[in-house]
Amino acid sequence: MPCTRRQMLQAAAMGSAGWLGLPLPGQSQTLEESQAELSRHRLARFDMHRLRDRFPRRVGANAHGSVQNYGGSFRVRRVTTDQGAQGWSMSYQDPDVFEPFVGARVSELFDLATGIREEARPLDRILHDLVGHILRQPVWQLLGAKGPRDVPIYSGSIYFDDLLPQNGERGVQAVVDACQQDHAAGYRAFKLKIGRGRKMLPRDEGLQRDIEVVRAVRTTLPDSRILVDANDSYALEETLRFVEATKDCELYWFEEPFEENADDLRRLKDAFDRWELPTRIADGEARRESRHRQGLPPGPYGDYTDAFVEHLLQLTEQGLVDVLLLDLDIVGYSRWRQIMPEFARLGVPVSPHTWAWTPRPFYAAHLASGLGNVEIVEGIPGQAEGIDYTAFEIKGGLLHLPGTPGFSLRLTK
Repeated sequence: MPCTRRQMLQAAAMGSAGWLGLPLPGQSQTLEESQAELSRHRLARFDMHRLRDRFPRRVGANAHGSVQNYGGSFRVRRVTTDQGAQGWSMSYQDPDVFEPFVGARVSELFDLATGIREEARPLDRILHDLVGHILRQPVWQLLGAKGPRDVPIYSGSIYFDDLLPQNGERGVQAVVDACQQDHAAGYRAFKLKIGRGRKMLPRDEGLQRDIEVVRAVRTTLPDSRILVDANDSYALEETLRFVEATKDCELYWFEEPFEENADDLRRLKDAFDRWELPTRIADGEARRESRHRQGLPPGPYGDYTDAFVEHLLQLTEQGLVDVLLLDLDIVGYSRWRQIMPEFARLGVPVSPHTWAWTPRPFYAAHLASGLGNVEIVEGIPGQAEGIDYTAFEIKGGLLHLPGTPGFSLRLTK
């Protein structure tokens, strides 16, 4: 029953005993010994850098009409301990959030069995990277090494490039060219944004262009996986027309066709059955409610409300949603550690949403390799100036995770 699922997930999100007393994967020392090693390190200082992503091309809009351009800027925070160990991560918090933690022992803030302690949430990913460096372990091993080291990945940056003014004469070919560029970079799965009729084109014209794009990519890359994402911009009847017109294109998944509701999803699933399509429905990225906007602190699913996640789980239980797309950071890294085993136990695979900064797919890939139960990772072709990504390789549609410490991304500034 849905209430049972909710109770299971909430219990998991409150923490678990983990591997207490057992060795870490790939290590001979016990958790107690490793935790003692962390106690030798005190946080000595934090420094902040602002970096900018560089996508390999200008990326167009999605159904909401926002052109993505060449990539945005973001802040990263690095911590150094009194023993000289360092860890870093993307960080959205202001500097004054971090100062109270200067002088704290790492072991006071981080539990190897469950992750960050509640009072140190702003340090969540930073300390995962730091602990990996202190213990000379990649994060995926710290998390349990339950998934594959070669993680399926798709390109998530195939937007409405055909509608960019610079691509006016190329039209659909601009989207095909983007897929081919990412194919050359190692990707073998491509998520095509659809929903051009919401804002960018007249409704029927937009639907026809969506169909044309999918068919053109399938013709050009016949062996690729094609995913589509409408960002909740379709009505049910449009969705059914789109599916019928592309039914020979073997879509891997359909993401957020419309705001999730059981009646419309059931009709869509019936259409898949009628045409014998294996297409999966992926949903759950977009928040309908926010705990923060309700004046509530983060809950078991971060800023997602319990009611929203429970609704999604009811839809999965009815066979109407196949993959959950809760955002990587809206949930939070340690909360993923706590709820992922229960999602797996319930038979609900996930693919954490990662757009739009290039380090985030690598954080998600460590979750996939460490915890398992991740169907595929949303990749973002491109790199940020100031980050060395060379420890990773994308080949044949798989992202290979290295055995180097932490998240294996090196800050060069």
